[in-house]
Amino acid sequence: MLMPIKEENQLMKALIKRWGLFLTVNFLVLAVLGVIMRLVGVPTESWVQLLIMCAVFGFAGSVISLFSSKALAKSSYKITPLTRENASGKALHLYDTIEKMAAHKGIVMPEFGIYQSPDNNAFATGASKDKSLIAFSSGIMQNLDEEELAAVAGHEMTHITEGDMVTTTLLMGTMNTFVLFLANVIASILSARRGQRDEQNGSAGIMNNAGQSAIAMILQNVLMILANIVMAAHSRRREFVADAGSAQLTSPGHMITALEKISGAHVHTARKDAFAIAKINSSQIMSLFATHPPIEKRIAALRKLMV
Repeated sequence: MLMPIKEENQLMKALIKRWGLFLTVNFLVLAVLGVIMRLVGVPTESWVQLLIMCAVFGFAGSVISLFSSKALAKSSYKITPLTRENASGKALHLYDTIEKMAAHKGIVMPEFGIYQSPDNNAFATGASKDKSLIAFSSGIMQNLDEEELAAVAGHEMTHITEGDMVTTTLLMGTMNTFVLFLANVIASILSARRGQRDEQNGSAGIMNNAGQSAIAMILQNVLMILANIVMAAHSRRREFVADAGSAQLTSPGHMITALEKISGAHVHTARKDAFAIAKINSSQIMSLFATHPPIEKRIAALRKLMV
């Protein structure tokens, strides 16, 4: 199917933005690490080898997670797949809505399903725009009307068409690389300095490989907390973009009423999972680690689109 020039330009801009973010973060990471290498005077070759190793391990996990996300979501949530043949009522209307949105955006119709949960939520996942999944909870299906459900579908569709799952994977891979590399660099420096002091004092070195590895593990945990702050900030920003995308596909008013109902009828559950970052709603208190902005701020941003 040939896409309109405007749609094609939008997809190209999204791709450039995604890779621009990826390359910018990597550039900053490499720049910082380059300064560290010069300051400590460690042979460059060893750092390059370490960096390559950390990149392999750092990206392996996030890429595997991306490609297994749809299957994992189906299994974890016991999602019931729906088609035109087995859907009815609100579910059938929602299926038709998602199909029309996909055709409008020039992508393959995402898989659609419902999972049993009183929580008012929906999420999108998948390795690419043409291999995606949109799932709605039974709670949100019951509490929202057809127009509000369509607005939520527009929100999730925007996550897909903007390539947010891929962007998050690239950013997480970069953060993982940074965390692994920097933790090992600092542990190596501390080990070397401790060894020098032991030699000057004439004492036996107690900072062995096991000790250096233990320090590296502690540092990885600390640095991962900082990396999660970056990831959460990125997620909050994308929520505003997804809301705006929904407003364009449906209307700001329908998205506002959907958020108001979600906010007022949210069921707090003890369950935490890997898809929290992709959900329409989050009960997390707003903080540096919150994956979603406060619903009040999202509604305020949508009201501005109505002016």
